Amino acid sequence: MIAIIDYGVGNLFSLKSSLKQLGLEAVVTADADTIRKADRLILPGVGAFADAMAKLEATGLVPVMKEEAERKPLLGICLGMQMLFDESEEFGLHKGLGLIPGRVVKIPDTDADGCPQRVPHISWNPLYPAGGRTDFSGTALQNVQPGQECYFIHSYEAKPAAEEYRLADTVYGGRKVCAAAQKGCVIGTQFHPEKSGPVGLGIIKAYLDLCAQAE
Repeated sequence: MIAIIDYGVGNLFSLKSSLKQLGLEAVVTADADTIRKADRLILPGVGAFADAMAKLEATGLVPVMKEEAERKPLLGICLGMQMLFDESEEFGLHKGLGLIPGRVVKIPDTDADGCPQRVPHISWNPLYPAGGRTDFSGTALQNVQPGQECYFIHSYEAKPAAEEYRLADTVYGGRKVCAAAQKGCVIGTQFHPEKSGPVGLGIIKAYLDLCAQAE
């Protein structure tokens, strides 16, 4: 059973519907016992980092999630990915879950050539192997051909503390942007896989299948 963490942020039921298309059982919950009993966890998120962390902390689930992430797969999506990191610079410095070493910073408002660029970044963008990889084999993106596109909408980007935590990059304004990060079975996607058509849904399924094989 997959538990989608409900802390009052994001359209959780569209994510649940996407999982249903894959034949996966999911429950939207803020109940600690249900989260402990779940086989997989998904942390979605939209909006501002500090507000989302405050809402998550108000549920009392932060210690539970940290404990459970040590022994079962956790997928963070969009803002949910950013919350996996140590801290964010969005509207001040705010502490995250600390499950993937690194920091979240604002996307520059100029491109690599110094020309103004739109922030937030809203577009379909290609995925490229990162972290020293030449392809995505053996990862949650194993069915993705480098260059295939997923849907992004964000104003801040994650900066993993080490290259080994970068799973995929995209390019915006001539700069590399971390599109997916992973440490163990904790993974985050800056893009929305549930809004990225067959490619995105395939990523979710491959991730859950890989983690199941690793158990």
